[in-house]
Amino acid sequence: MEIFPIIADLWKMDGGVSFGVVPKSIWNKNNLADENNLIPIVTRCILIKTDSRLILVDAGMGNKQDERYYKLRYRDPSVGLLKSLNNAGFRADEITDIVFTHLHDDHAGGATYRDEKGNIGHLFPNATYYCSRSQWEWAIHPNKREGASYFRDNLIPLQESNRLVLIEEECDLFPEIRVKLYNGHTMGQLIPYIDFKGQTVVFLGDFIPTTFNIPLPYVPAVDIQPLVSMDEKLLFLKEAADKKYLLVFEHDSFYECCTVKQTEKLVAVDELFTLASLNLENHA
Repeated sequence: MEIFPIIADLWKMDGGVSFGVVPKSIWNKNNLADENNLIPIVTRCILIKTDSRLILVDAGMGNKQDERYYKLRYRDPSVGLLKSLNNAGFRADEITDIVFTHLHDDHAGGATYRDEKGNIGHLFPNATYYCSRSQWEWAIHPNKREGASYFRDNLIPLQESNRLVLIEEECDLFPEIRVKLYNGHTMGQLIPYIDFKGQTVVFLGDFIPTTFNIPLPYVPAVDIQPLVSMDEKLLFLKEAADKKYLLVFEHDSFYECCTVKQTEKLVAVDELFTLASLNLENHA
């Protein structure tokens, strides 16, 4: 098995959204905001290559929306999912499976595209799509808080493809890849646990989007159930420290991966590394 980082988007987000109730005077020390209070964000998908499958986890924003949408997100137009995938040595038609951690616009938009006539096509014509059933129902019937993050033109084509598989509960989705559900950020966020060379790699999606979100109070303002997020994070980080999980961050512009350790009072970042450097000897 091999795991590759695939950069779908480079963009910016309001720092207050990223860190919730934590004051700017604290978070700005490590995430220096610009004059518009924006901090850099990456959408780092992962590609898992096994003997028989090429599995992409998340798909970025895509290119279907209007100019205003991308302008408001300060997205770098030189970066894109297909370009990053090709740079890693893969083609879109080789992808066998796409796992969506959840269906917010910056995670699901890139699976489809809009052609010159306005018709929507599938960027990955041979891929089966996966997300949790609870997230799908949440997205199709959105609440007032999250409604602006779920786009029908991202969702309905997945359903109409007849290639959408809805996951009911925690399960072994593929050999060596187990998925678990978390509900703090959004209902039914699907987080992959990957058995990689005898260790567990966890791709964190928006569960813990950056290394800077590891401290318990650093819950993004967009999480629908912040107290649930904190409880989920507390239990997970204790387990991650105890079992020496290798954590991969989807939205961290500075660090791809880390391990965590239990200190006297809390769980904190231990070793920082990249997917390219990942090997059993360095992280045993």
